[in-house]
Amino acid sequence: MKVSELRESTIDELSLKEQDMRKELFNLRFQQATGEIENPMRIRSIRKDIARVLTVITEKKKQSK
Repeated sequence: MKVSELRESTIDELSLKEQDMRKELFNLRFQQATGEIENPMRIRSIRKDIARVLTVITEKKKQSK
């Protein structure tokens, strides 16, 4: 996921993306605990994507003030 794509989205859309990614992260962690995970590196990429989304949300909130 690219930051330029995220910056074009609204805060509400970004919040929804964050929620979806957190659900996916939970599912991946559950798969890892049970030994069913296919791609363990996906956990790392999801965590980084969540951080990107949170960063863009913070930027947008600061701009609106």
